[in-house]
Amino acid sequence: MNKRVWIWNHYAGSMYEEQGGRHYAFAKYLRQAGYEPVVFCCNARHGKAETYFPDMDLWQEHEAEEIGVPFVFVQGRTYGGNGAQRVLNMVDFYQNVKKTARAYAKARGKPDVIYASSVHPLTLVAGIQTAKHFGVRCVCEVRDLWPESIVAYSNRFTRENPLIRLLYRGEKWIYQRADALIFTMEGGYDYITERGWERAIPRSKVHCINNGVDLEQFREHRARFRVEDADLQDPALFKVVYIGSIRRVNQLGALLDAAKQVTDPTVRFLVWGDGDQRAALERRVQEEGITNVIFKGKVEKKYIPDIVTKADLNLIHGSNDGRSLLRFGISTNKMFDCFAAGKPILMDIAAGYNPVEQFYAGVCVDCPEVLSQAIAGLRQADGDVLGSLCRNAERAAEAYDYRQLTERLIKVLEKER
Repeated sequence: MNKRVWIWNHYAGSMYEEQGGRHYAFAKYLRQAGYEPVVFCCNARHGKAETYFPDMDLWQEHEAEEIGVPFVFVQGRTYGGNGAQRVLNMVDFYQNVKKTARAYAKARGKPDVIYASSVHPLTLVAGIQTAKHFGVRCVCEVRDLWPESIVAYSNRFTRENPLIRLLYRGEKWIYQRADALIFTMEGGYDYITERGWERAIPRSKVHCINNGVDLEQFREHRARFRVEDADLQDPALFKVVYIGSIRRVNQLGALLDAAKQVTDPTVRFLVWGDGDQRAALERRVQEEGITNVIFKGKVEKKYIPDIVTKADLNLIHGSNDGRSLLRFGISTNKMFDCFAAGKPILMDIAAGYNPVEQFYAGVCVDCPEVLSQAIAGLRQADGDVLGSLCRNAERAAEAYDYRQLTERLIKVLEKER
């Protein structure tokens, strides 16, 4: 095939701004491989009454100068939260990206393949319809199982709900009409089989490409952007680091419970991040006299490599409420940053196809209640054990380097109908 690849991700505007992320990295390495990637995204910022570029008509093109890749920003209404306005924003993008595609093709030429990525399924529907219009292939990428995630995390909806059943029909329609499917979770075809769709959707069209880490960028940022923090730099401390959101779904209260059970005075829990639960958790730390947990605040992504590399133990912590969904696999971005740090990982999320377990890069527990025991065990582990975990983490990072993952993506993009 020729080399023009259109990448559609509603929320890729943040990748343009932060100069990193899944499709930013894929675009970077596709271009280095001789392709001509173009990223299409929405101009509305996620969850904010703001746009990336003001005074815009249907679309604007802006180049990501660091990688030399154009990003096409598509008009869509702004919204806050997860209510009706967000749904209407999704509809806006669905309608406007199709109009933009036709206008952009007249100005720049049509694509050779469309690579459409969820979170929401309307992007995939738009990709399939536009690819049919141009007579090209559409590769659909599933990063979140809709509507299965709604069923898993909601108490209001079951699989028998009429709306959910309608969404399942739409999901099957997408999977059947896509020329190829990419899941970011390894158990994607397990899900298709459980739904009873294996006759309609053959195994041969389903691929797994996890999230990953751009090792080139990680190493560059680690060398250039240093965090001056006394706790992080104290060699006498055993530093357990958490980086991520601090919202109700993250259940960081369980981390405070674990910290209270840790008696070793050298252990420090260092928490970087922000969210609507941070103030309440900080009050709890003060009221309960939890002296070994320190909230460090929000940090720019470019500083994450330095932080996780200076940790003694990187914590991947979260909710197990969606256990039924996690059995299909886990592919959180922070996991791959932790691999790249080359430090042991402690994970308390129960998940199938778990890369931490597959690479023996750390310790996995089924629930946060035993976190303190796992931390004590790792604190007392000998150098050979810890060294092995560190080497395995580095090996995992090499396997999930976006340079390597792009080679797998190219094979899917190049595959004939």
